[in-house]
Amino acid sequence: MRPFITPVPDLPTPARPAARPTAVIYCEGNFTKIDGKTANGLVRSSERYRIVAVIDSTHAGHDAGVALGGEHAGIPVVATLTDALAAVADGATVASVPAPLPNALIFGLAPLSGLMSAGDREAVLEAVTAGLDIVSGLHEFLNDDLEIATAAAISDVVLHDVRRPHATKDLRMFDGAIDTVDCVRIAVLGTDGAIGKRTTSTLLTKALNDAGIHTVMVGTGQTGLMQGAKYGVALDAIPAQFGVGELEGAVVAAWEGEHPDVIVIEGQGALSHPAYLSSTVVLRASRPQAVIMQHAPARTMLSDYPDVPMPLAATEVALIEAFGKTTVIGLTINHEGMTPAEVDAAAILYEAELGIPATDALWRDPQELVVMVTDAFPLLLAPLAQPTEIR
Repeated sequence: MRPFITPVPDLPTPARPAARPTAVIYCEGNFTKIDGKTANGLVRSSERYRIVAVIDSTHAGHDAGVALGGEHAGIPVVATLTDALAAVADGATVASVPAPLPNALIFGLAPLSGLMSAGDREAVLEAVTAGLDIVSGLHEFLNDDLEIATAAAISDVVLHDVRRPHATKDLRMFDGAIDTVDCVRIAVLGTDGAIGKRTTSTLLTKALNDAGIHTVMVGTGQTGLMQGAKYGVALDAIPAQFGVGELEGAVVAAWEGEHPDVIVIEGQGALSHPAYLSSTVVLRASRPQAVIMQHAPARTMLSDYPDVPMPLAATEVALIEAFGKTTVIGLTINHEGMTPAEVDAAAILYEAELGIPATDALWRDPQELVVMVTDAFPLLLAPLAQPTEIR
């Protein structure tokens, strides 16, 4: 069995909040939108970097957390890198803690093409010249770009290509080691891309850990790795022959490294999606005993394919259970375009139609996610019922 190699060894190790390197996120024209999902996710949660500003002229002057419909995050949205550096220098704070000048610029856009525009390229070069490391999850690798790589060498900064896979000789093929993973495995899949699977995976992992159930998340996309996932791969950048083996290795590494009660595997795309195959890899590699499915009731067409209708929740559940030989234990709602009352009504309707619990991971009590899991796996509650030993 070829051992699993850490996917992004050159990214900073998640550390105590005060010790994290600081970063500005570039997301011009797309913050809060689908193509800004990397920036959106990092503002909501980041163990690897301390986010001190977001660059997007269309939201300049707002707080990033409020712009996303959440609580005040103390992260200003500004129009330019110059404004970002000035805001931090003038005493901007994140969670009431003074923010030092940034160490890095994170490319927070996730376009369908995986490529930079001319304007994006100028912004990256500006940040390199300013002495910032660059963290990119694009399919075009900055280290392969002669102009950007030369500028980085002159400025003595590091270019982190998060999506770059290992050399072919170091990639891992599926070998069945997943059968040695003796814990509950839950995949978070969905009915579309950019629908909130990573966010729900992150919130589910936190909720279970807060409830005393040791849980580890395995990331499958660049944003999760940037946020601080200790285990995972940028799945859509792995050659097809090795995708299942690489993800299997990440899940096995999470088991061998942590021996958790639960492993949560972040999904990609959708099993029914006409353009994406990564959900098939998630199911084959992790062999989850259960799936939580993310759905956006108000979304009528696929996010990147506006001529393709969204699947029904019921048909996607049936497809997942048939293909994955698993059970969908709950549905989580993406509330885009919905009011809280509409979310509550949708949850009631889906519970009646599908016979499984439904919730909104962002708007409703995280305990609902815990109950969703413990109802399906009641043995997870047994250690919690044991009396604490008095010493």
